[in-house]
Amino acid sequence: MVLQEEKQLRDYELVIVISPEIADEGMESLMGRITRFVTDNGGTLSGVDHWGKRKLAYPIKHFAEGNYVLAKFKLRPKLSRELEASLEISEEVLRHLLTRVS
Repeated sequence: MVLQEEKQLRDYELVIVISPEIADEGMESLMGRITRFVTDNGGTLSGVDHWGKRKLAYPIKHFAEGNYVLAKFKLRPKLSRELEASLEISEEVLRHLLTRVS
């Protein structure tokens, strides 16, 4: 029997800092993979906002700046851990922050 919590979609916001070496096509490809992950698993994407290239507060992997992207979506809570795991191993992603919106 599947728990009701596992079926319920929750609102999330994901901020990603992408390596400045990645071209626009690479950023679109990464965001496409995230969008496919959300939609293929029964979630919905409500928006993607490209903040552009900004200076980092401190160097990350020897980079002084990064491309910031904000994505808002609905996803089952159990799948959020899987999404974070895939972002952690991605070489394109310098940092990410996934927060649940209440």
